[in-house]
Amino acid sequence: MNTFPPSPGAAPDGSGFWGRRWRKQVAWRVLFWRDMLAVGSVINLCTGLAALMLVAQDQPIGWALAVHFAPLPYNTFLLATLLRTPGAPRAARVAGCAWFAAMLVV
Repeated sequence: MNTFPPSPGAAPDGSGFWGRRWRKQVAWRVLFWRDMLAVGSVINLCTGLAALMLVAQDQPIGWALAVHFAPLPYNTFLLATLLRTPGAPRAARVAGCAWFAAMLVV
């Protein structure tokens, strides 16, 4: 039994960021344009840059790889939600897959 009060902004009913997207309550345009292309790309660029900085400072390659691939679960979640969202056009789904592949490199 959890005796702690819920944190501010917590959504115990699953209506938060993750739950709404997984239950297909977010429009494909928001998923694709904002979550993937805008926010997701910025996150991937920042972690890619941080990984390159670690390599440039002669840090262990394992740390650089861990930082580089840190956003992979988030990217996978975004792609999965886009692919399951009804009404998403085929072009958006293909572009989402291409974005996912590109973010593995970035």
